[in-house]
Amino acid sequence: MRDPVILPSGHTYDRSSITEWLDSGHFTCPLTGQKLPRHPPLIPNNALRSLVSQWCDRQKVPFHLNNAAAGGDDAVKMTAAFLVRKLATGSPHVQTQAAYELRLLAKRGTEIRRCIAGAGAIPFLVPLLSSSSDSRAQENAVTALLNISINDNNKALIMAASGAVDAIVGVVQQGSSMTARENAAALIFSLSVVDDYKITIGAKPAAIPALVTLLREGNCRGKKDATNALFSLSGYKKNKDAVLKAGVVGMLIDLIVERRVEEEGSVSVTADALALLSLLVGCSEGMDEIMSIGKPVIPALVDLVSVGSDRGKENAIAVLTAMYHSGGETMVTRLAESIISPVQMVASTGTSRSKRKAASLLKLLTASPAL
Repeated sequence: MRDPVILPSGHTYDRSSITEWLDSGHFTCPLTGQKLPRHPPLIPNNALRSLVSQWCDRQKVPFHLNNAAAGGDDAVKMTAAFLVRKLATGSPHVQTQAAYELRLLAKRGTEIRRCIAGAGAIPFLVPLLSSSSDSRAQENAVTALLNISINDNNKALIMAASGAVDAIVGVVQQGSSMTARENAAALIFSLSVVDDYKITIGAKPAAIPALVTLLREGNCRGKKDATNALFSLSGYKKNKDAVLKAGVVGMLIDLIVERRVEEEGSVSVTADALALLSLLVGCSEGMDEIMSIGKPVIPALVDLVSVGSDRGKENAIAVLTAMYHSGGETMVTRLAESIISPVQMVASTGTSRSKRKAASLLKLLTASPAL
């Protein structure tokens, strides 16, 4: 913030940011939603500008209204380096605060994430994952690493940091807060989009059991993050076998049948559970498990095809298709009577992806000799 201004709502924003907001057709205060005139006055907040300038002087961060964009990269690099020095030499309290500031800074864009990693933050954040003296230090560190990992090059730096993978798994397993455990699972998901890292992470004996425990014990957000991480890891067959042996199919069916769909606002785990289930039941071992459980999963799937979200419908159809391929004519007979009508509806009105999947399942169903 180099040129703070006050809106009629009483809240302060950087001039360039709020001008861009207003120019794009928004006529409300971003924070409160209060309606604004079409051309609201922007009153300079000189007191805050003076404070920002003084802070920049103390920290030796460039503060110039002219050519602000040109100095932006240097300012970010200096700020990142300043926070990393706090991580490296500060007291536990200072380290916790520095991790928190890096956590926020890393949310602001790809180049900023690159600068933070380039300043050497990752090796100093990793030890905080094992912090037992301050739960906030662990939560801030794992969330900072999660935000940093969005940059693809940074994934390699995190994986290469000494003890990083074991420490991340440890937070999933025994994190000091549910938020820390959730974000550690989300970090595993972020890292494991790289195929080689699926193998490395899955090879850790505690990794998959820790995620399975979070899937069983977590709140809705925790279940969602654990499911996504398990889905990504299961892209490697050996990991998929381990996930199956851990009894995940039964847990996923519980989530689907009991319809614990939106326990926390807009957070829904159902579509993610269906995606993982479709991956697991696509092999004979997964199909054997789903058949042996004997729960009413098919009616629940049919219901989700009828009333679920677009993504839920798509993944429910994917599960049914996988069940069809694995179950043969017996499975077709069980599916056909109840499933054709809702699948036809998705084939007509769904998204482009769900239409394709619905059409594929309809072709299989209507071509079956069992019908």
